[in-house]
Amino acid sequence: MELEESPKQHYSEKEKAEVFNGEFMPHIHSMYNFAYRLTLERDDAKDLVQDTYLKAYRFIESFQKGTNAKAWLFRILKNSFINDYRKKSKEPNKVDYQEVETYYNSEEVNRQITPDLRVESLKDMMGDEISNALNSLDVDFKTVIILCDLEGFKYEEMAKILDIPIGTVRSRLHRARNLLKEKLSAYAKSMGYKNA
Repeated sequence: MELEESPKQHYSEKEKAEVFNGEFMPHIHSMYNFAYRLTLERDDAKDLVQDTYLKAYRFIESFQKGTNAKAWLFRILKNSFINDYRKKSKEPNKVDYQEVETYYNSEEVNRQITPDLRVESLKDMMGDEISNALNSLDVDFKTVIILCDLEGFKYEEMAKILDIPIGTVRSRLHRARNLLKEKLSAYAKSMGYKNA
């Protein structure tokens, strides 16, 4: 992970704690929301945030005090997610058959309905159709939508977080919004909206 864009700062342990608590910790809820939208799993999101904060502390001397801590943290989180995503995509899927069997043999299971837990967990955050459309996007497109439209980052900040040129940010965002528009057009028609 390369976070060394500027010369390293030399912080005492007390200064490290001040930077960590004063500049990093106020963003923990935004970090969790971003992690959750990427992973769609609460435990995975918590692990990702914890990993992000560990790396932030480890590389704290690469952070320039007074700059945009939120963007710096989002970049670490995004890089951690992508590295983990790549690693997992190369591994075969693992299923704990004992856990599945125990669940389906229990009295709690409704045999007629087996809900998609990802959809259930996002139900309170956003409409189902929008959540499903957003979650079906490729991770690069989903990330720009989350950063821009849900987290409110500017293009320049997104370029730094994603480590891509600003022109790529704009084109990727345009493409992502068009993909969402396509995915939601039938739903919009069913709700009475007409194509512009």
